[in-house]
Amino acid sequence: MSHKKKVLVIFGGKSSEHEISRISATSILKNINYEKFYVFMLGITKEGKWLPYNGPVEKISSGEWEEAALRENAATHTGDNVLINSVMGNILVGDEALDSQKIKIDVVFPVLHGCNGEDGTIQGLLELAGIPYVGCGVLSSALAMDKVYAKIIFEKAGIPQADYLYFTRKEIADDFLGIAQKVEDKFSYPVFVKPSNAGSSVGVSKAADRNDLKKALDYAAKYDRKVMVEEFIDGREVECAVLGNDQPIASTVGEIVPSNEFYDYNAKYIDNKSKILIPADLPKDIVEKIREYAIRAYKALDCSGLSRVDFFVHRESMKVFINEINTLPGFTDISMYPMLWQESGISYSELIEKLIDLAIERFKDNIRQVDA
Repeated sequence: MSHKKKVLVIFGGKSSEHEISRISATSILKNINYEKFYVFMLGITKEGKWLPYNGPVEKISSGEWEEAALRENAATHTGDNVLINSVMGNILVGDEALDSQKIKIDVVFPVLHGCNGEDGTIQGLLELAGIPYVGCGVLSSALAMDKVYAKIIFEKAGIPQADYLYFTRKEIADDFLGIAQKVEDKFSYPVFVKPSNAGSSVGVSKAADRNDLKKALDYAAKYDRKVMVEEFIDGREVECAVLGNDQPIASTVGEIVPSNEFYDYNAKYIDNKSKILIPADLPKDIVEKIREYAIRAYKALDCSGLSRVDFFVHRESMKVFINEINTLPGFTDISMYPMLWQESGISYSELIEKLIDLAIERFKDNIRQVDA
């Protein structure tokens, strides 16, 4: 049985996408091949407490896991810390003296969406600990999470995108009238307003006039100190999945038909009325252009493992615009990323295995010579 790799699935997190992370992790834990992997679970509460969890997978999505983990932690350990041994790549649970609790982890699957998980923070921790992990590295994770900096790189890579402005939370509080004038000088209403660092459309609004703009800026500023205002593109929302390290491949293209005015948090996860069309009903040349842009964006940000790249296709001109790249896309039962690969011939379980293999491959490739 020693050939089985030990995989630690981390879920939850201090993020506005905490609940979605739990649902994604539940799907992964239900589909991972337990004949090939020993699987361990570690939850992070919204308050930032790291808790090992050994109970039923079903209790993760509902949130019941937390109470059970707290009880178990109190009963079995003198402390409630999770320590990472940077020398041995161990995950140490509880009291440091409890050597029996040391688990040598082969790879971590951080199923953490949004800030404090998808933005390079936990990736940096795992890099320091010398533990392979699924997904993009520190730099690519941080760049992809920050919509403004991603746009700067996409522009350099020659990928068409919506025009934009950005402002800080302090600027919004001190000079709304000045900001409104800059927005109105550059764009016509409506415009989209987004936190620069957030996912799952959290904090995103569509503003039809100056009053809406004020509300949208204040709303987005709750989620990040930097807020982006973006021109409106009357486009169909399409997505492409990318898989791989130095030689990534792109899936077919899927289309989202949102139940709301745009594909916001409610349309994605709550009302279950949005439609997903796989493959998208688009001309072949447009599909190929989307796939080519997806690979170009992936390489421009130096991504590895996986990402989902989102685009708009203008309804009249059929011009393709990149919207954003998600380095840890949703893995729920209704998420586009695994569904696109299923359409492309890779099952959910096979996809998980490929991602683990890619994580180990990238870890080995990243080893640097340190002169004595």
